[in-house]
Amino acid sequence: MLRCIALALLLVCLHVTAPVTFAQQTSDDDEVVRVNTDLLLFPIRIRDKKGQAVSGLTEQDLLLKDQDQVTTGLYFSPGADRVALLFALDQSGSLREIISQQQEAALALFSRFGERSSVAVLRFSDTSSLAVPFTKDLPAARDAFNFYAAPNQRTALFDAAAKSVKTFDDLPRVRTERRIVVLISDGLDTRSRTSPDSVINAALEKRVSFYVIHLPLFEPRDGRLSVRRPTKGFKELAEKTGGKYFLVGDAKSALAPKQNDLTPIFQAIEEDLKSQYLLGFYISESSRDNRKHVFSVTMKPDGVEYSVGGKRYSRTQKFMINLPPGTKQLP
Repeated sequence: MLRCIALALLLVCLHVTAPVTFAQQTSDDDEVVRVNTDLLLFPIRIRDKKGQAVSGLTEQDLLLKDQDQVTTGLYFSPGADRVALLFALDQSGSLREIISQQQEAALALFSRFGERSSVAVLRFSDTSSLAVPFTKDLPAARDAFNFYAAPNQRTALFDAAAKSVKTFDDLPRVRTERRIVVLISDGLDTRSRTSPDSVINAALEKRVSFYVIHLPLFEPRDGRLSVRRPTKGFKELAEKTGGKYFLVGDAKSALAPKQNDLTPIFQAIEEDLKSQYLLGFYISESSRDNRKHVFSVTMKPDGVEYSVGGKRYSRTQKFMINLPPGTKQLP
């Protein structure tokens, strides 16, 4: 059972609740077998003075200060070496042609990650269907971008987002794997029974990040053509799960007779993922004393800083845990 640890990013006055994940004994490179040690694990973004991604960092580039000795070590690895990438595609009639044009650009994104990565495609309108389960078969994934439109149907966007998160349950648990949903939609939800908050909470618990690509509809407003506002919670899927939100075009570009090209957005997603690392803390048994314990991690290289949970960048971030006594580990 996942147990929640209160994590406070004191430097930026952020208070969130993060699930405990677990280190796993291993008999191969995938690090998948059995649970034996608590590991608090989450993605961070790292950049240099020019705002560029920093590659090649190792645990030796980190300085851990833990006066109370509530951690027994660090876990640190690049965040894009192994990616499980799910494309969630809106089948609305107005989007079918645009999405089908993006299959090569979308799959080019997937092909730039490690050979142990996998891709899946889910399509949705009033209901959701998994067109291609997680696979390394690019032709199968490519074919899933071609589909019949679903005109005059209601759209259950958040139900589809929830199903996207649940789809990752079929994969083995691998601590080094980033789990990503690229959601492409017009942002309108007219049918879902699932609330945005419940999807966000499930995504946070299972360490799934949403990258939301908004292909907007337009409407007249105040005498001009404007982007139709998406359903509340659409942008937050990205902003609160560690991903990013992208709005494609504006009213002016909507009237231009040219083909949509999402290549720059997929490139931006790639660069964002490659700027991320996984930072983890092995939590000691002595930390379970119902007291607050503060520790910090500093980037040693000059000019290198990092961000946690989408908050501001800094060379040093401080963390706090508060665990009740008697917490039992999994067998």
